[in-house]
Amino acid sequence: MHLGNLLCCLLAWLSAKSKGGQVLLRIEDLDTQRCPRVYADAIMDDLQWLGLAADGPEPPVYQSERSEIYQYYYNKLADRGLVYPCFCSRSQLHAASAPHRSDGQVVYAGTCRNLTPEQVAEKAKTRAPAWRVQVPDEVIGFTDGHMGYYAENLARDCGDFYLRRADGVFAYQLAVVVDDALMGVTEVVRGSDLLSSTPRQLWLYRELGLTAPRFYHLPLLLAADGRRLSKRDGDQSLEHLRARYAPEEVVGKLAYACGLQDTPRPAAPADLVAGFTWERLPKHDILLPENLF
Repeated sequence: MHLGNLLCCLLAWLSAKSKGGQVLLRIEDLDTQRCPRVYADAIMDDLQWLGLAADGPEPPVYQSERSEIYQYYYNKLADRGLVYPCFCSRSQLHAASAPHRSDGQVVYAGTCRNLTPEQVAEKAKTRAPAWRVQVPDEVIGFTDGHMGYYAENLARDCGDFYLRRADGVFAYQLAVVVDDALMGVTEVVRGSDLLSSTPRQLWLYRELGLTAPRFYHLPLLLAADGRRLSKRDGDQSLEHLRARYAPEEVVGKLAYACGLQDTPRPAAPADLVAGFTWERLPKHDILLPENLF
C-alpha cells in the first residue's frame, strides 16, 4: 500500500468506529494474474501493524472465490435481455471519434448493442466478446456523505458498461455491488476517483433487488508536486515507511496532512475516533506537505 491507500483505510476505519460500527475486509482479487495472494497477505499485515485491522470476516472474503455468486446475479440481468456481447477493441473504444466525458473517460457509443445473431456469430469467429449491460436513458443521483449531491445520466454520461471481460473475469462494478449487499455493508468509503462509478452501481442495486449502502468519497491524496500517488512509482509505500517510522508516526502524519490533527504528532487510530468528523476533511485533493515523510 501507498499513502493514498492508507488514507482511505484510515478514514473508513474512523468513520465506522465513530458510529459504533465494524470494519469488514474484502480482497478484490478478481484478476488473479495481477493479484496473487501474497499481495493480500502483505496488505493485511500492514493494516495490523498500523492498528487498522478489520473486525471480520475471518478469513476475509476473496472475490476470486465467488464466481458462482456473481454468475447468479449476472444471469438475472441476462435473463431480462439486458446483457449483450461487445467485440470492440481497445483502440476502437478510445478512438478520437468516440464520445468522451469532460474527465477524459470514454462513453460507450452502443456500437455492438443491436448486432443480429448472425453478426454476433460471424464476429465470434475471430474475437471473444466481453459482455455489457444495457443502461436506460435515466438520471441516477445520490447525496454523497462527504462530496454532496452527484448525478449522472446513465446513457449520456456512462453508456453501457462491462459486466464481464472476454476472458470470463467478472467486472468490478458487478462484483462490488453483489458483495456489499451480501456482506451487509451499510457504508462504503473510497476515493473520489470512483465517484462516477456510483450512479451505475446504484442502478445495479436497484435492478438486482439489493440494498445500497451509504457512500463517502474522499479527496485524493497527491504528492507534494501534485502527482497522483502510484503503486508503480512506489510513492511513500508502507514497505519503506515501516523501516523509518513507528506506526503511530505514520498515522499521525497522515492525520495532519488531511486536517484531522493540527500538528503531525504521533497518534494511534483509536486516538482519533473521538474527534473524527467528515466536516474536518477538505473536498478538494490533498497535497502532502513537503518533507512530511
